[in-house]
This record gives sequence, C-alpha cells and structure tokens, in this order.
Amino acid sequence: MKLWLLRHGEAEPRARTDAERNLTESGREEVRRSAGHLEGQQLGAILVSPYNRAQQTAELVRQVLQFDGPVVTVPWLTPESDLREAMLYLDRREERDLLLVTHQPFVGALGSWLVDGHRNGSLPMATASLAELEGEDLAAGLMSLVSLRHPRQA
Repeated sequence: MKLWLLRHGEAEPRARTDAERNLTESGREEVRRSAGHLEGQQLGAILVSPYNRAQQTAELVRQVLQFDGPVVTVPWLTPESDLREAMLYLDRREERDLLLVTHQPFVGALGSWLVDGHRNGSLPMATASLAELEGEDLAAGLMSLVSLRHPRQA
C-alpha cells in the first residue's frame, strides 16, 4: 500500500474563518511542483479536507495529473483531527494507493504515527510538502517513509 500525504499550499494569512482561507498564487505554484512528483503513480482516490485551501490544492493536483478517479471530501481531515478517527476511516477504504490533502499539525502527526508509531512526533511538513509512505498495512509504526519533498527546496 502507498499513502501520500500532501499539505495544502501557502494560504492567505486571513479570512473570515480559518476554513475560508484561500491559496495564494505562490501556494498554487508550490502545489503544481509537488503534484509533478505524483505523475505516473496509480492513485486510487484523493481524500481532501473540507477547508478551501485544501480543496483548491486537491483540484490543482487533479488538473496536473489529469486524475479522473474519486476526489472525496472527508470532514475529519482538518488541522486538529483525531488520529484514531483517521485510522478507523482509512482502514475501511478499499484502495491501496491514496493521496490525503490536509493540514498541519494533523498531517505531520499522522505521518509520524504511521512511520514511527509515536503520537507525539511530527514529520516536518511545510506548505505543499509531499510525503510518500509505503507498507503492507496501514498501521502505527508499520509504514516506511519513502520520500519527503518540500517544494521550496532547490
């Protein structure tokens, strides 16, 4: 199984609510660069946070990849999501290769939980960072971190 974790691109600093913040032009470019690393991958589905910036990130990925599979808005993929709820939901998915588009601190905590088995750790996920995890099972400490790419790095 492969699981890709993508943090949304850079967002505007303020909006009426946190959920309404949109991507900046710089954030859109970051996402396009990160999406390029997914070309050729066989994604089963894209699971995305309901927040505007994550929805916009997922749409850009879909466009870059010309992905015509399911893009599913998942209410628990927000910044403060519960790892247990996430694991229960992901365990019920049938796809073997998933992309999650979400936020910090959740994305870093989920990555650390799956790779290291620690709830208090965190993968360093800047805006539009993309982590690739692989393993036989989606379980705490049983996945390997294949790559972690940050779009602002040269």
